[in-house]
Amino acid sequence: MSAKFPMPTTEQIIGISCTCVGCGPGGGTSMVARVAIVNYQGQAVYDTYVQPTTQVSDYRTGTTGIEPGHLDPANGAKAFLEVQKQAAHFIKGKVVVGHSLWLDLSVLGIPHPAVNTRDVALYQPFKNALRGSANQVIGLQTLMWHLMRRRVQDGKIDALENARAVVDLYRSHGTEWEGAVSKGQWPCSLPPSQFSRCFT
Repeated sequence: MSAKFPMPTTEQIIGISCTCVGCGPGGGTSMVARVAIVNYQGQAVYDTYVQPTTQVSDYRTGTTGIEPGHLDPANGAKAFLEVQKQAAHFIKGKVVVGHSLWLDLSVLGIPHPAVNTRDVALYQPFKNALRGSANQVIGLQTLMWHLMRRRVQDGKIDALENARAVVDLYRSHGTEWEGAVSKGQWPCSLPPSQFSRCFT
């Protein structure tokens, strides 16, 4: 009996992470400020700051480390539409690994096939290991410390560090994860329903 879904090759797997600043009243609306994409080995294939498309009301510097200069085109920050186009190119046809992928896809405005996503925040064996509830999203920092004894986000959120971390987590369970997917036994809980537009 053939597999329901073929096992992806290492060349088909990438990790992604976005860092956001806040816009709107009180800075409560997230706007992408940095995008990092890595390959299966954790090597950066894309890493850029993004020019704001509207006024930033909170750079969230205390947690993101992002300051106004980072988002200045004079310092290399790219226009959002260019970043969106390039990110879409990198993830097209790939199996995308991330943490709370719906947030990254949402701020980028890029939908991706749900069957080609691997979200470490939704992977049930990780939740079970940390005794998380079905609807609970366990932070990447917590997952990395408890499952890999590695500290991430120690001080500031770093998109490139996070992209490498999610791929490392995925690799630690990749065979079991893909084995379940290939049999049509989806091993992840569902992302929040209000982000269903992020998945095709």
